[in-house]
Amino acid sequence: MKTTIANVAKSEGKIVTIGAWLANKRSSGKIAFLQLRDGTGFMQAVVAKNDVSEETFQLAKNMTQESSMYITGTIVEDKRSPIGYEMHVTEIELIQEAVDYPITPKEHGTEFLMDHRHLWLRSKRQHAIMKIRNEIIRATYQYFHDNGYVKVDPPILTGASAEGTTELFHTKYFDEEAYLSQSGQLYLEAAAMALGKVFSFGPTFRAEKSKTRRHLIEFWMIEPEMAFVDHEESLQIQEEYVSFVVQSVLKNCKIELNTLERDTSKLESIQAPFPRISYDDAIELLKEKGFTDIEWGEDFGAPHETAIAESFDKPVFITNYPAEIKAFYMKPVPGREEVVLCADLIAPEGYGEIIGGSQRIDDLELMQKQYEAHELTGDAYAWYLELRKYGSVPHSGFGLGLERTVAWIAGIDHVRETIPFPRLLNRLYP
Repeated sequence: MKTTIANVAKSEGKIVTIGAWLANKRSSGKIAFLQLRDGTGFMQAVVAKNDVSEETFQLAKNMTQESSMYITGTIVEDKRSPIGYEMHVTEIELIQEAVDYPITPKEHGTEFLMDHRHLWLRSKRQHAIMKIRNEIIRATYQYFHDNGYVKVDPPILTGASAEGTTELFHTKYFDEEAYLSQSGQLYLEAAAMALGKVFSFGPTFRAEKSKTRRHLIEFWMIEPEMAFVDHEESLQIQEEYVSFVVQSVLKNCKIELNTLERDTSKLESIQAPFPRISYDDAIELLKEKGFTDIEWGEDFGAPHETAIAESFDKPVFITNYPAEIKAFYMKPVPGREEVVLCADLIAPEGYGEIIGGSQRIDDLELMQKQYEAHELTGDAYAWYLELRKYGSVPHSGFGLGLERTVAWIAGIDHVRETIPFPRLLNRLYP
């Protein structure tokens, strides 16, 4: 009977066959221990000389790292194993012998590993990160499906930018200018006027020449947009969604979190509601913490976000930023036009902003003024203005950066490990 490592618990005491690769091995005298991986997980297989043919035992002792095989044996309980089971081998069928596999169990430099990313993904650590990424995506779909959202796919090639064109990749779209999308938000607003509550999940691009551990050139965004939802309700949805995702990873990725040696006690407390601090109060807090040069009206950098987050044990919302440093579409705070109804959600432990969101301007006259102020009078934005002309309603939305969220939940230092094939300022290969 054929099975997978993830399903061996269902086959205790039975003889099964698994298609696997050899991740590592050790042998001594009359026994060989093979560390197997099959994509679903990792497991030890024990080859005892007295239980197999001489040919099979020699094959087990001499097999090279990343060789592929069909391996057959009995599944037995082993409390020392991370998955609780191991295989006692009776037969091995070699599929292909790998020769001179470049990533050995010894230490390698980051650049070497990035050059071999197509192989580095096979390692136990990278496997764990990708499984956690997958669980975050799965939980995302479940949360929005269960709460009545419709999945919408905005275009990747666009004629208009959501937040200005200075950090966009330009391309020719036949005889006109186009951009790779930095956000699907504008299109999602249109979809929300048709479908009520929508979300997208897709790649976004920023031509930002940054080399920090928090930045990628190509990354994935989860972007909900909601009609008849104000800023306060949007904040509640954000904290419920993030809490749901974190708890789903804790429940379904125990082995992976253990592999990464993640301190899960820091995640267990992630439950809504989250604390909030206004931009005004954040400026005062930063000055108390020694950032004496920061002035009202300046945006926060990574050190500022980290310092603010250190004052809380959960993700924290920083609300109501100055309008001058935020996007043109954000609704001003009533009675205080210089700040807008927005919030950034800052993750704990120094992982920075994972969500940016706001209530959108729904007033036609105010949006027309914004168009003039930001010189957005071209045809590329005409359709967006019409959303305020035909049945405008209060609406809000937000965007969660998947890779930063993976880094935080998994406890990873650099976002380059949180995406299968990262695109960085100096890297387009592999």
